[in-house]
Amino acid sequence: MAGTVLENLSGRKLFVLTSILVICQIVCFLIGGLIAPAPSVATTMIATKCLDPEANRTKWVYPRGKGGCRIIEQLAEDNTLTDGNIVFALQIPFPKDSVILDYTRWQQNMIGILQLEIIYSKESPVLPDAQLMIDARLAYRNDNEKEWKLYAESMEVRTLDCEFEDPKEGHNYNCGLIPLFELGSLHHDFYLINIRLPSSKDQSYNKGIGMLEDIQLVTIHQNGGFTKVWFSLKTIFTPLVLFVLVWYWQRVKAQGRPPALLEKLIFFLGVAIEFLNLPIEWLTLFIDMPYMLLIGDIRQGIFYAALLSFWLVFTGEHLMESGGEKNTLRTYWKHLSAVAVGCVALFLFDLCERGAHVANPFYSLWATPLGTRLALGLIIAAGISASLYFIFLSWMVWRVFQNISAKRTALPAMSAVRRMHYQGIIYRFKFLMLTTLACAAMTVIGFILGQVTEDKWKWDMEVHIEYTSAFYTGVYGMWNIYAMALLSLYAPSHKRWPPERDPYANTNSGTEEIEFTRLEPDTSEISALASFAKKVAAD
Repeated sequence: MAGTVLENLSGRKLFVLTSILVICQIVCFLIGGLIAPAPSVATTMIATKCLDPEANRTKWVYPRGKGGCRIIEQLAEDNTLTDGNIVFALQIPFPKDSVILDYTRWQQNMIGILQLEIIYSKESPVLPDAQLMIDARLAYRNDNEKEWKLYAESMEVRTLDCEFEDPKEGHNYNCGLIPLFELGSLHHDFYLINIRLPSSKDQSYNKGIGMLEDIQLVTIHQNGGFTKVWFSLKTIFTPLVLFVLVWYWQRVKAQGRPPALLEKLIFFLGVAIEFLNLPIEWLTLFIDMPYMLLIGDIRQGIFYAALLSFWLVFTGEHLMESGGEKNTLRTYWKHLSAVAVGCVALFLFDLCERGAHVANPFYSLWATPLGTRLALGLIIAAGISASLYFIFLSWMVWRVFQNISAKRTALPAMSAVRRMHYQGIIYRFKFLMLTTLACAAMTVIGFILGQVTEDKWKWDMEVHIEYTSAFYTGVYGMWNIYAMALLSLYAPSHKRWPPERDPYANTNSGTEEIEFTRLEPDTSEISALASFAKKVAAD
């Protein structure tokens, strides 16, 4: 794309601009590493076993405070759990060092996972694929309120997956994690969970589940300190990207011609990152927005689609194999269709999982073996697709470099000024392509690690990955810096060179020979270059 700022910007100004962008990237990593705490916190707590003689499921049973329940220290050996008079109550958050804690809206969201403690017994073993029916009710209360208010309730069925390598009486089974709920917002101070295991005389639920002794709840919520850093970054980047985006489009419009394909893609990428930056998360501090996780996934999906599409078109446009015709999106329909299919598949997955959580936070796609295989298959397929995409993009970048190297044979036939100009363009373009490749690698790594970190509790896999805040904020800053660099460097330049074919551009005839017209630069410019050439020859 001739006539861009990248081609005509002086070396000193380009160095200053690049240095500023690199410093901003380093600052983003340092903010995550030195200031921001871990992105999320996991807390494990044991449910209190309460006795409800009335077996009234609409009655709230809570272990702490005035009117607390009667606590059962040890469950009866005859296992009366299905009678409905035993309630596993969890009043969260738990006090710490006798200090009553409460949730803050900075913590944004929370996931609840169950871990069952089942004692092995020959008389009451755990049957393979036993079906566990859970009567789960969730209530909330704020600091200035006394009564618990219903938030959500549901009858959910989960499959029990327990193993016992060395069966011994009194030892516990090794049972898999069971997803319970996911809250898209933490708008209230306290939450209460009542879990009952109803009897099922005419059904196969809650049979063959063994001797259940305790239930542990693992809660994972976003760290409030990390949220503050994250909101601050989004608030800072929003006006910066908007300013560069408006400046870029004004430059394009000033050309008096229809925008080129690459110019449209760069503008679309800028709009996508600006849509991702828009800090609407600040509203969650004042408004209960349980659908915020779904909105965040949609915004990030749009950005991924724009970024992946741009990289394909960006490298394709510089392969210079189109024979001189003007390329359109139809030229890249095979590449872009693959990106579209992947993004649509992930969107449908999020819609089925997090979209359903808006109406029922206890719903889980991972609850059934079929749903688990489907969800895990989609996640693995997305990771494999991302890796294959990066390999394909690396191959395209290698072809671009090979193409440029072949076209450089035409440089010696040019005038000194024109030759130095195009050599500078080639070096700058190669640096930008390598930066693109590094950005793609970081994006793919971040996507895979993000999926593993988020879903490892649902997978019930021994995955130990420290997805640090430094990497999280660094990748996010890299996206913004990369987008601003493209908007700045690929904006049309005011400087004009006399028309002459690029040394690495296509020829209309399709041959390797490229004819160049002679450039007639200023006399002062020729004298300076001639003196420099004589000095080099003398040395």
